[in-house]
Amino acid sequence: MKTLRLWFACLTLTACASTNTPSRTSLAAPGVKLYAIDCGRVRMGDSGMMADDGSMNGVPGEGVIPCYLIRHSKGELLWNSGLSESIADMPDGLRPQGQSAHFEMKKKLTASLGELGLAPADIEFVSFSHLHFDHTGNANLFAGSTWLVDAEERDSAFSEQAHRRGEVPHYSALEQAKTVRIEGDAPYDVFGDGTVTIHQAPGHTPGHTVLLVKTAKSGAVLLTGDLWPLRESRERQLVPTYNFSREQTLESMKRVEALAKDTHARVILEHVTEDFAALPAFPTPLE
Repeated sequence: MKTLRLWFACLTLTACASTNTPSRTSLAAPGVKLYAIDCGRVRMGDSGMMADDGSMNGVPGEGVIPCYLIRHSKGELLWNSGLSESIADMPDGLRPQGQSAHFEMKKKLTASLGELGLAPADIEFVSFSHLHFDHTGNANLFAGSTWLVDAEERDSAFSEQAHRRGEVPHYSALEQAKTVRIEGDAPYDVFGDGTVTIHQAPGHTPGHTVLLVKTAKSGAVLLTGDLWPLRESRERQLVPTYNFSREQTLESMKRVEALAKDTHARVILEHVTEDFAALPAFPTPLE
């Protein structure tokens, strides 16, 4: 969730694109596992920026900032990297001056990966729903991975404006990383068997995406990034004041709802604590 300008200021990454059409295979490979990792928490005094109709003005809120690891027989994908690990070293977390938000991180992402016997260098693929700082706080640790990114998101992320706004340091090392640019509107099939696919959902940022994961036992799960940052966002189709395009956001909401219906997917609003808590507690995976 991002209710403050600092939290929203760290914008998008736009990128390189090669389109990979998902396989028609409908059954998930038995080895697909989804790990939900707690990569930070936020509390805020005013959620007003989360709705451009003014309905959230003065409403306090809190949310989780997750990372997701998908393990497949062909490798691992890290989806979003949470807050910077440096916040875990701050005894009282981060309280940006002049803002009503308080960020905390109880455990570093590298420590969580270590519980699975993994280090950043072991992660084959890295991707992000978008490039805001709460999703890319540890992106530079994965510069040795192959970066899967929407072409428009990457272009925006390394634009002159992004450099001028000071957003790039969160993910600067990715500029030279091996990159797959996702062009066009077709889903990108990460492992080539239809089990893990990246879908376009622009509006929050120019190249915002969502991730569909098909597990053998638990069915499909749809990780929706910041398409709906609050539970009220989905219930009332609320659009944050800082979104790149209101029109694209509303269109993406319709498209992702249709995707969820077509695939019978469980929809996860990534910053909604209840949705995160309903997933198996790390290090137990959803299979």
